[in-house]
Amino acid sequence: MANVNVTVNGIHVSVPEDYTALMAAREAGVDIPTLCYLKDINEVASCRLCVVEADINGRPMRNLPASCILKVEEGMNIRTNTERVRKAVKMNLELIMANHRCECLTCIRNQKCELQKLCREMGVENVRFEGEKRPMHVDQLSTSIVRDSSKCVLCGRCVSMCRDVQGIGVLDFTNRGFKTEVAPAFNFSMRDVECVYCGQCIHACPVAALHERSNVDQVYAAIADPTKHVVVQTAPAVRASLGEEFGLPVGTRVTGKMVAALRRLGFDKVFDTNWSADLTIMEEGHEFLNRVKNGGVLPMLTSCSPGWIRFCEMNFPEFLPNLSTCKSPQNMFGAMVKSFYAKKAGIDPKDIVCVSVMPCTSKKFEISRPEMEVDGYRDVDISITTRELGDMIKQSRIRFESLPDEKPDPLMGEYTGAGVIFGATGGVMEAALRTVADVLTGKDLPDFEYKACRGIEGVKEATLTLPIDGKDTEVKIAIAHGTANARKVLEAVKSGEKQYHFIEVMACPGGCVHGGGQSIVSAKARLDVEPKTARAAALYEEDEKCEQRKSHKNAEVQELYKEFLEAPNSHVAHKYLHTHYQPRPFYVQK
Repeated sequence: MANVNVTVNGIHVSVPEDYTALMAAREAGVDIPTLCYLKDINEVASCRLCVVEADINGRPMRNLPASCILKVEEGMNIRTNTERVRKAVKMNLELIMANHRCECLTCIRNQKCELQKLCREMGVENVRFEGEKRPMHVDQLSTSIVRDSSKCVLCGRCVSMCRDVQGIGVLDFTNRGFKTEVAPAFNFSMRDVECVYCGQCIHACPVAALHERSNVDQVYAAIADPTKHVVVQTAPAVRASLGEEFGLPVGTRVTGKMVAALRRLGFDKVFDTNWSADLTIMEEGHEFLNRVKNGGVLPMLTSCSPGWIRFCEMNFPEFLPNLSTCKSPQNMFGAMVKSFYAKKAGIDPKDIVCVSVMPCTSKKFEISRPEMEVDGYRDVDISITTRELGDMIKQSRIRFESLPDEKPDPLMGEYTGAGVIFGATGGVMEAALRTVADVLTGKDLPDFEYKACRGIEGVKEATLTLPIDGKDTEVKIAIAHGTANARKVLEAVKSGEKQYHFIEVMACPGGCVHGGGQSIVSAKARLDVEPKTARAAALYEEDEKCEQRKSHKNAEVQELYKEFLEAPNSHVAHKYLHTHYQPRPFYVQK
């Protein structure tokens, strides 16, 4: 591709001809303010905050063009810091603020709000235009996501994310004129539509129009109740994001400090969901082998992502028999806490409160599913996000950065590297293959890093040769992340275009490391660092540091089978660790 020569604030740069003025400015080291812009996702010029003055070879361009959609041309001269531009940007910010419900000090996005940051940077000290505020409609009926129309700036970022990246399209612009808002169709709640609660809309939102439903107060209440024994589990991906809540670089691994902080919050036991990720591999890996050897339903689809499960139930119910019957690691852990752990600790299960810290807003929905209980005890009682845990640590005045590194409690705290990589797209597949290959060969294979499973390509494919029933057999696998990519894979299987044996699906782009409950990285910061890649790298780093890197080598899981579960896929294991799914309608009748 040819380059063109442009000038930005007197700085000469040569950039590819498909660049926009906004991108060219970044090459010149110039920052242009944006609000509606989300690279490769939402480039619509609706906020008008990225306007510039420009001319081409001395011919001024009409008005002030939006730099996010202005394609560069040879000889273009771009000026971002003129009095005319500054006044226009400042006025546009004031117009946005004029009908925005400004309660910054009590807002959930205080100090993390892109609008607030721009107002501070651009010197907006007052709003000259007093008008009617945007209508307030707070939808908090779902277990996972709250939508507040009064905070919405109509940037469209959530609309593009849901429709174009996730391929669902729950959110769109409704009504007209001043009454325009972003919402599901026909005034439905987020609870009652096709929403899978992945929370990617929350990451896309620059303000607080979308956020998770908080369960922090429930956790505090449980910890304060002397009659309750409160245990906590932390998902693999949380350790790769939690540090960002305290100003650490994106992808900083904070496993030991996270454990220390949880102890200081007052939990009776601090365990690790990595333990049950290893347990999940034992169950799911053997389930896959049983299906292959005994003519079971193939391809087998992974079942640890609740957003993906809900997507499948609503969009592809014909594939429900293909889903692994395994519960997710979150719920496997809860089921073991209320049975195995309760017996070992001599505690009545009714007195145990199981709290999960998850990178995922859909996990809040998952724990509410009626089937997620055994013997009348809910698997998990409360699920909070990485952001909520960050809030709890701050509220408790714990100096996170100065905490020592500590390890989880024994019995349900040991984990292998295979359990850690669950948090990245492809990690579940790689972890399963590490165990399946050893089981089939009866050997401790030295080559167990299946790097074909890694990376953030939307769909990855590979063919492996495994010894099944005494003969080498080609096993075809696929990995998809993001529900739009999941749709592509399943449509290809339905049409007969593709044949696979095993498919991993994660609802969120990048997998759990970029789940809807992870720390929010602003659109501007995402131009410099890719959260999906940085956080995944942290998990693979921890995998390499683990003494054991295959799930079947987890000594605590081995002991669990000896004392309680008997064997993978046993009758006892099915009672506690497996479940079922059902078709769901797109819209729930009001």
